[in-house]
Amino acid sequence: MGHISLKQVTKSFGATNVIPPLDLEINDGEFVVFVGPSGCGKSTLLRLIAGLEDVTSGTIAINGNDATMIPPAKRGLAMVFQSYALYPHMSVRKNIGFPLKMAGISKEEAEQKIASAAEVLNLTDYLDRRPGQLSGGQRQRVAIGRAIVREPDAFLFDEPLSNLDAALRVNMRLEISELHNSLKTTMIYVTHDQVEAMTMADKIVVLRAGYIEQVGSPLELYRSPANLFVAGFIGSPKMNFVEGKDAEAEGAHTIGVRPEHLTVSKTSGQWKGTVGVSEHLGSDTFLRVNVEGLEPLTVRADGEVELYHGDTVYLTPEPSKLYRFDADGKAI
Repeated sequence: MGHISLKQVTKSFGATNVIPPLDLEINDGEFVVFVGPSGCGKSTLLRLIAGLEDVTSGTIAINGNDATMIPPAKRGLAMVFQSYALYPHMSVRKNIGFPLKMAGISKEEAEQKIASAAEVLNLTDYLDRRPGQLSGGQRQRVAIGRAIVREPDAFLFDEPLSNLDAALRVNMRLEISELHNSLKTTMIYVTHDQVEAMTMADKIVVLRAGYIEQVGSPLELYRSPANLFVAGFIGSPKMNFVEGKDAEAEGAHTIGVRPEHLTVSKTSGQWKGTVGVSEHLGSDTFLRVNVEGLEPLTVRADGEVELYHGDTVYLTPEPSKLYRFDADGKAI
């Protein structure tokens, strides 16, 4: 069981209110990602759930029981931090088993749990090594193993991949997703990287300045963003926004069009522009097109397209894929 419910939860540091009244339901077994720019309150919210910060007001319930005043160690949750927080003088085996030792678990049962966690995380061959002899990805797996042996109701991840290089981040993303599929345990994951959010989450919570802007599945947020902020934050490369007469013709203050929903032609189209930077990635080509009177537009084109800096092109948005927003930034 790993159902977590937040009712009118707030958090203030002195006179600074960082989490306004907030309601959120996290269902048993869900992989929920908190995403948003730096300073939006996502890590603070995670720490409130963990009990590492006291709520200013409101209640947090875990599996139907009020946990607002329960200390972190008794909430049945396990946290994995950005820093691995491993003991350098201990072996991998002892690092993973440390929570079991503190809980007074018998040596035989502890060994069984350690072996099981190590097998799930492909760490069996490394149990007798120390953290200094491991790669960054292996160290993060040890930190996750230390959480697994506790058999928590939910795992809380606070930007766990931030210290890894790009290739390792991709591998660990896959490994954590596979771990969720095998354990079926509730996971709450904090990141500022919307690609991690889109590829890992069952449900994404988009935060800005402590407020929840939208909650939904990755495709719900991608296809039906509630406002300009969510539209611009979800999707890579980000959505293009156009104001002025083009938006007014669509009955909107702002129109949005994703890079993959712009067709590019050398002969005719709605917007005439000049290619700036072109990024040829093999399967895709990303073009930065400068259009007079508009912000530069990003186009996602076929990888074989031969367009380069200074070329004149014409762009046309797919009419059925336009997003319309009012003057307050809300989706129309």
